[in-house]
Amino acid sequence: MYNFVTENYKTLLIINIFMKHIALFAVVAAIAATTACSTKNKTTDEPQKPKVTATDFRIVEEGGTGQYKAVMQEEPSLPMHTVFCPQDLEKFNAEKLLPVVVWGNGACYNSPFEHYLFLNEVASHGYLVVATGYMPKEEEPYNFDTIRSTSAQQIESIDWVIAQNADKNSPYYNKVDTKHIVAAGMSCGGLQTLDNSADPRLSGIMIFNSGLFIDSSIAMPGMPMPKKEKLNEIKVPVLYMLGGKEDIAYENGMDDFHRIKHVPAFACNYPVGHGGTYAQPHGGEFAVVATAWLDWQTKGCKKAAEMFVGEPCGLSQREGWTTEKNELFQQSNMN
Repeated sequence: MYNFVTENYKTLLIINIFMKHIALFAVVAAIAATTACSTKNKTTDEPQKPKVTATDFRIVEEGGTGQYKAVMQEEPSLPMHTVFCPQDLEKFNAEKLLPVVVWGNGACYNSPFEHYLFLNEVASHGYLVVATGYMPKEEEPYNFDTIRSTSAQQIESIDWVIAQNADKNSPYYNKVDTKHIVAAGMSCGGLQTLDNSADPRLSGIMIFNSGLFIDSSIAMPGMPMPKKEKLNEIKVPVLYMLGGKEDIAYENGMDDFHRIKHVPAFACNYPVGHGGTYAQPHGGEFAVVATAWLDWQTKGCKKAAEMFVGEPCGLSQREGWTTEKNELFQQSNMN
């Protein structure tokens, strides 16, 4: 179905192909309903060549369902990374900034080939997303034998967006919300995110299908392996999004969540296993929830907040989802 989906997702995708039109309609409707702050004055512009400098680019799924049609591209000033951003950066300025997501990939892959539909969808709602690794290309399938990614590449992403915002010659000049930089990642990328969680430039953390190992002996070689004490260094709100008890990271992730008592934390589970919904049209349910969290946390969108606050919260009422909030989240004005 897609050139960059691994063997792990084939069973899921065979099912999805028969439900393609129904699933796509449901995802688009859900995003529109839950992220109203992102879709005011929605444009119907056709996908266009991006007005940014890039060595190569791809328009994915007609730019996504958000107000700002997105592009996936390579940036010459940031080797070994992939950037997802609105095609028309002229719509952003000092009064209307782009919040940032720096992303780490599953299995420590040095390409976001498993997550590009999901990341492109997020970017289409007005975000600058910088993913670790080489841009997926249709004519050049990803080489699994390439070197693995590292935690340091996520830090390089943060350094880059801050430098671009300050560079008068950059298309991102004075367009980046450097006060709202969220680190996120899936599986190994989640471990990389937790490895970088003490960076003072972060405003939030999102952990997908991941968690620090209870038993490090079963970890894949090359993964960062912070101890559970690393969780104490987190200084910002944190979201854990897992694939239910079928997810091989479920025990590690929920153990993390239950240990975090010093910052607001929210955990949610959707029973799809470790593969999540990243390869589904427009990133599936995971993109709906992730975009809502970002709209709330980085843009202050009250409509998006309804998915997470209140008793019961909106997400707990969506089919298939279960949620849990730590005590500080419940006591804080986040709830």
